[in-house]
Parts: sequence; C-alpha cells; structure tokens
Amino acid sequence: MSSNHHATKRHLRALTALKPFLAPYRKRLLAAAVALLLAALSMLAIPVALRHVIDQAVTPSQDDAAAMQFALLLALAVSAGGLAALRFYLVSWLGERVVADLRSRVFGHLLHLPTEFYESTPSGELISRLTADTTLIQNVVGSSISIALRSTLTLCGALIMLAVTSLKLASIIVVLVPAVVLPIVFIGRRVRRLSRTTQDRVADTAALAGEVLHAISLVQAFNLEDVQRQRYDDAVDASFTAACGRMRQRAWLTAYAIVTVFSGLVAVLWLGVNEVVSGSMSSGQLGQFLLYALFVGGSTAGLSEIWGSIQQAAGAAERLVELLATPPLPAAPSGMRSLPARPRGELCFREIDFGYPSRAPDMALRDFSLDVAAGETVALVGASGAGKSTVFQLVLGFRQPSRGFISLDGVKINEMPLATLRSHLAVVPQQTVLFADTIRENIRMGSPGASDAAVLRAASAAGATAFIEALPQGFDTFVGEKGVRLSGGQQQRIAIARAALREPAVLLLDEATSALDAENQALVQTALSGLQINRTTLIIAHRLSTVRGADRIVLLDHGRIASIGRHEDLLREHPGYARLAHLELEHADGSPARHYDTAAGGLL
Repeated sequence: MSSNHHATKRHLRALTALKPFLAPYRKRLLAAAVALLLAALSMLAIPVALRHVIDQAVTPSQDDAAAMQFALLLALAVSAGGLAALRFYLVSWLGERVVADLRSRVFGHLLHLPTEFYESTPSGELISRLTADTTLIQNVVGSSISIALRSTLTLCGALIMLAVTSLKLASIIVVLVPAVVLPIVFIGRRVRRLSRTTQDRVADTAALAGEVLHAISLVQAFNLEDVQRQRYDDAVDASFTAACGRMRQRAWLTAYAIVTVFSGLVAVLWLGVNEVVSGSMSSGQLGQFLLYALFVGGSTAGLSEIWGSIQQAAGAAERLVELLATPPLPAAPSGMRSLPARPRGELCFREIDFGYPSRAPDMALRDFSLDVAAGETVALVGASGAGKSTVFQLVLGFRQPSRGFISLDGVKINEMPLATLRSHLAVVPQQTVLFADTIRENIRMGSPGASDAAVLRAASAAGATAFIEALPQGFDTFVGEKGVRLSGGQQQRIAIARAALREPAVLLLDEATSALDAENQALVQTALSGLQINRTTLIIAHRLSTVRGADRIVLLDHGRIASIGRHEDLLREHPGYARLAHLELEHADGSPARHYDTAAGGLL
C-alpha cells in the first residue's frame, strides 16, 4: 500500500511541472481563486437562506420577513451564478494560455534535440504529445482542477454546516465520505496507468498514419492500400481496447460513487423526516440539511469523476516531462572562438575516427584526413556506406568525431557556437525539403529577414526566375506540402536559391541532381556551377558526370580514403574508378553492361 501511495504521488508530481507555466499569470490565478472562494461561500449560504424561507413560510403573519428571505435567496443565487461565470472564464483562459505556452515550449525544445533522438523516435508520436497530451492537460488546467477545488471547498463547508445543523444526521454523512473516497483513490491509480497506455497507443496510430501518408504515392503504386488499412485498423483497435479498459474503470467508479452517495441521502431523508415528525427538527432545518447533504453528495461524485481526469492528465504530463527532460544540444560555453564576418572557407579534416552507436563496432570513418583550400571544389565518391554522408554530418556539427578534429579557417568547429558554424554553411540536399508556404518564403528560409530584392537575386542566381515568373502568382505561389505543386527540377532550383541567399563560405551538395532527368539535371547543374564560383564546395556524388569538373575527387572505401585526384588522374591510376567510368559510358550509350564487377563498381 505504501509503495502504491508513493507511486501515485510521484505520478501526480508530473503535474507540478506546470508551475513555471502558471507563474507568469499569478494575478489571473489569484483572481480566479478569489472568484472560486466567493462562489463557494455564496452556494454554501443558500441552504441557510432556504431554511429561513421555509420556516417563515409556515408563519403567515410575517409576510415582510418572508419577502426579505426570498429576496436574500435570490440575491445569493445571482451572486453564485455571476461569480461562477467569472471563475469559469478566468480558469478557462488560464488553461488555454498555459497549454499554448506548453506547446510552444515543447516544440522549441524539439527543435534543439540531437539527431540521435529523431532516429529512434517516430515523428507521429511527437505530434501526438504536442496535440493529444497537451489537450488532456488543457482540460485539467482549464476545467478539472477548478472543479476539483470548488468541489473540495463545497464538500468541506457542507460537512461543517451539516454538523452545525444536526450532529446526529451528519455522522451518517461522515461515514459515507470515506466509503466513496477510498475506492476513488484505489481505482484512480489504475486509471492513470491505463491512461498512459491509451496515450501511447494513440501515439502509435499517429505515427503509423504519418508514415503512410508521407509515402502515399508508393502505397498506391504498389496497391498497398488494403495492407496499410489493416495495419492502421490494428493500431486503432489496440488504442480502442486500451481506452475501453480506462473507461470501464471510470464507469465503475462513477456508478459506485453515485449509488453510495444517494443511498446515504435516502437514509438521511428518512431519518430527518422522523426528526421533524417528533419535533426535534424544524422543516427549515431539514431542508437546509438535505441541501447540504446534496452538496456533499454532488461534490463527492464530482471529485470521483475529476480524479479520473486528473490521473489521465498526469499520465499525459509524464510523457511531456520525459520529452522536456531529453537533453538538448549543449549550449555554447563562454569564451568560444569566433570567425570573421566573411570566412575564406578553408576546411581541414585531421585524423577523424567516427562510428555510429547503432552500428558498433563498425566505423563510418577511419583516420580520415583531408585539406580543402578556400574556393576549392572537392567531390566525395564511394559505395553506399563508404562514409560520404558522415563527412557532411560532421561538418554540420550533427555528430562529433571520437578522434581527430575539423577546422574552418583554422578554428576547430567544436570551439565555436554551432549557430556560428552553420551560419557559414549551406546545404542543397538530394531530397529537396520545401515548406508548405510560398516560393518567396521558401527561398527566404536561407536568410530569414532578407529583402525581396535579395530573394529575387538569389532566384536569378539559381536560374529559377523564368519558371517562377511564369507561374500565376509568381513568387507568391503556394508550393503545397513538401512542394508537391512543383516539379523535381523546380523544387531543386528553389533549394539552390535558398542556399545562394545564404551566401555561405562552404557549400555542401548532397548529389543535388541524382533524381532528375537529363534536361533538369543540365539546368540545375548550370545553376550549381554559378553558385560554386569562388566558394568552397563539398559534393557527394553518385554520377561521374557530376564530378568531372571538380578540382579533386576523393574516393572513399569503408571509411578510408582510397585515392585522391582529378577525374583524368583517377581514370589512369585507379582501376576500379576507370572500370566504373567505362560502365557508366556504356549505360549512357544505351548498350548493356554485361561485365559489371560489384567489387570494383561498388566503389561509386
């Protein structure tokens, strides 16, 4: 019992994480508390006024006094109603405001979590925590806690007034309260556990839906609609089963509370009528007592229902607390080094070792050393898993090498703030990322706050002006989710314009033309060539045609540098590179590559 008690306290303690979100609104919270207290006092005064009304009604000679009592009763009712409305508005406002701040805080925290976190956490689950979990907390802050406090005040006040009215009858009510409260606490623990399970299953359905909808073209192309529908139905059924378990417990709790409370009220009414008949109690006193007994019953039943909601919200708060407790990327310590306003872009990789924890003990890079001069274009080629993308991850600061260092213009990148480092880098990814906004705003993502004139210049540098201006809304054209309203070549040129607007010292091109047809590839390649002028450029390449113009080509094999040179040099000096070049030319001519050597060809 003790361990369960401590567990309940620990779970409810998750709700105390909301205190910092309530702190800025202390005045409204105080006003709501005052309105709550006054409303409760007004309600508790009504039975006393009703007692006098009943007693005065049986004395016809005191018409004026009866009228005054009726007026007082009406005034108390109006006062209680007005104060309840004020309390409802203030508390509801607090609930909305706190949850809005909480969502903003959680989302902001998510933006600063390391890459590893997103590799193991489905985005659908995070969206569920931002929406479903915060909605549960909103219900508690904006309603349930207020009702719980009101019910508690009313219960305590009514119990006191019951004792004042009739100690004998009040003793019956006092015995009933623990009989209702103890099961509430016991079943409430199970409700909390089931609520946590329910929220996890809801998150599963959100994650699955997000995964399928993001790949809807593939699902339809492979006729996977029925398969994915069955997967989603199974997830929904699991969520429904978990919810039914929670609802069943709450239903039993509510039924038990109502039956127990009103059975007690019937017993009290029977005894009270006997007291009136015997002359031990006036009719007014019985009416007052019954009304207070109803307050006790209603408050106790209300607390049983609210307790379940609070337990459910505690489960949601636990999930959000876990999320907020996930360590973000470390803040830049004081005394970190800075770079000139316009760095040259000289990169140095020195004796880098790096391995992904999920792939241990394999190393993605081994003893990787490379100097890239300012303004030089270097292409990275190699088999899948050779370490090309890992180089980009390290340059961008998403990962940290286990040995060695990377420097930009002589300053180690781990000795400068990440924001400073990334402000001098620009990436054009293989899979273009566009936001559901206008073309203008998607380009402006490269440098938020840039002028329209700067956006226009960047679009021109990317060779995108012609097709943008041909669109009905021009730069104000809405691109749709993930840019679905634009072709692949158009999307890629917007990504290039975004990078151009950034005016980076170092440009990172992750095979920006591999998914394009020949015509669009030529257009994009022209735009990229202009962007590379006088700018340090690293290119991840899978096609030889995209790296022939590079100053140097770095051939990677299982995380090690196998060879470095220009295209012509590697053709002469590296048999595997020469064989792959020959095979690619065969494919370009349309003739079959009958003698593809996976050992050699797999280098690219």
